[in-house]
Formats: sequence, C-alpha cells, structure tokens
Amino acid sequence: MTTRKDMSEDEIDQRHAEKMAKKKAARDKILATKTIEKGLIIVHTGKGKGKSTAAFGLVMRALGHGFKVGIVQFVKGKWETGERRVLDRFADQITIKTMGEGFTWETQDRQRDIAAALAAWESAQAMIRDQSYRLVLLDELNIVLRYDYLDIAEVTAFLGNEKPADTHVVVTGRNAKDELIEIADLVTEMTMVKHPFRAGVKAQAGIEF
Repeated sequence: MTTRKDMSEDEIDQRHAEKMAKKKAARDKILATKTIEKGLIIVHTGKGKGKSTAAFGLVMRALGHGFKVGIVQFVKGKWETGERRVLDRFADQITIKTMGEGFTWETQDRQRDIAAALAAWESAQAMIRDQSYRLVLLDELNIVLRYDYLDIAEVTAFLGNEKPADTHVVVTGRNAKDELIEIADLVTEMTMVKHPFRAGVKAQAGIEF
C-alpha cells in the first residue's frame, strides 16, 4: 500500500486534485436540489458572545446588496455603540428604533420594562409588515420573551403567519424559547468557552460595543 510519505509532490498534488474534483461534483449535485428562495426566520442564541455581532454582520451584508433594513433594539437602547455610528451613514437604507431602556436590573421597574417591550414590539410588527424592508433585526427580543414581557404565542403567531414571504427576520438574545426555535428556519447557539470578563476585563469599545 502506497503511503503519503512514499509519494512525490506531483503525485500528492494529483491525488488532491482528484479528491477535490469528486468533492466538487458531489457538492454541485446537492446544490442543484436547493431551489427554494424565501424570507428566513433566523435566531442567534446561547450564552456565548457574538449573537448581536453576527446579526449586525447580516445587516451589513444586506445593505451591501442594496436592501432596506429595519432594526428594533429591545434592550440596548441607551448604549452608544460602534455599529450605530457606522449604520447612521446608511440613513437612506436603514431605520433604527432604539426602544429599550437598559437591562431589567438597571430599570428595576417591571411595568416600565413591559411598556417598553410592548412599544418595541409594535414598531417591530410595523416594520415587518412593510414589504419595503428586506431584513428586520429584532435585537435582544429573546430577553424580553424570557421575562414574559411579551406573549410568546403572539410573537410566534405573527412571525409564522403575518411575516411577508420575502422578508428575513433575525432575532437575538440568549435563552431563546422553544416555541421560537420551532418556527425558525435557522438557529445558531453561541457557546461560551472563555470570556475575558471572568478575568476582570471590562467591556471595551470596538469589542463589546
């Protein structure tokens, strides 16, 4: 049996080319069966960092394609973030609603949090119904759902039945509810392996905000 160490560089290159050709043919065959185009419900959840970061990456990609984008921030409204400064340059393509008043331990007022969540959800529904928006980001929606500030049944019914067919909706926040995961097309769970906060490093500009 010929092993890799017994082969010349030319033979290794030839075997690699043959292997990649087979892989490409198999991949092309799979891709040929994928013919559906639709607006997706995308959920970024989990305890790891990067949920909103990934979602804003999708926002930038959509803007690059000339799409109109809507963003509703359910929690982080008070924060001055780097992404907000960048996105303000695309005012003709993007609408940002900063509806949150900070995390619940900051407001310490449940009724105030519920009122803010309801107002944000009203704005979110209006954006999603408006078919000029191709992508709508509901940043930290999972947080207000976790605290039952919004009715999960109402949210999933709206997304499942009233979202226009071509509109993409992205939802972020840890602890996504099972009902939301059930209706989603794409769910990614961010897993925390290591975080500098545990070593005493504070949130830093350009990384956390």
